[in-house]
Amino acid sequence: MRLARSGLPLAVIWAAPSLGATEGDRPPPSSFDYVQYGVAFSAETIASAGDVCPASATRPCILGSGGGLAVRVGYRARGPWYVGGAYEASRHDSSNLLRLAILQQIRAETRYYLDYGTKLTPYLTSGLGAVLYGSEWGSETGGVTSFVAVGAELQLSRTTVVGGALGYRPFLFRGWTDTAGQRRADHFLGFGFAHGVLLEVVLEVREPLPRW
Repeated sequence: MRLARSGLPLAVIWAAPSLGATEGDRPPPSSFDYVQYGVAFSAETIASAGDVCPASATRPCILGSGGGLAVRVGYRARGPWYVGGAYEASRHDSSNLLRLAILQQIRAETRYYLDYGTKLTPYLTSGLGAVLYGSEWGSETGGVTSFVAVGAELQLSRTTVVGGALGYRPFLFRGWTDTAGQRRADHFLGFGFAHGVLLEVVLEVREPLPRW
């Protein structure tokens, strides 16, 4: 009996560091506010160029699929929400009507994380912003864009996450006449609709904000 009593404190001392290390290795994502920033490699598949390339057009389609890079920064709260902004530039197939077709987007974004206390965290995301399209960073037309997507984020360390998202993105472009003389996106009060599918591979860093 005396041996058992003397062994109990030793067992507690031995177990305590193990428990502390386990908790320290996996801090719950909601225990801090974070600034979260990073880059995303994006693929923009145009499902339908719609009014940008109408059936009555005599010239090839000026807006095709492409890919590019996005940078973003935002605030991730202790709860399930993230809010931030992103800038994306992607190169697209323009049927050689533009020398270097670049689609630029600047967006406000939000995410809602479905946090189950694991390193892999799924989320729902959406956004709204402005878009410019033209040759070599110029602008032949502009408009608005939005998106809805589902994604997942894998925590590699306390500060680094990787992930991906798949979603739907519509565009509303202002009507214009291209360099080949073709009138485009001039259907709804001088605007035209197009839409596509987005795919992102994300690398982001998050830094805890000081508690007040």
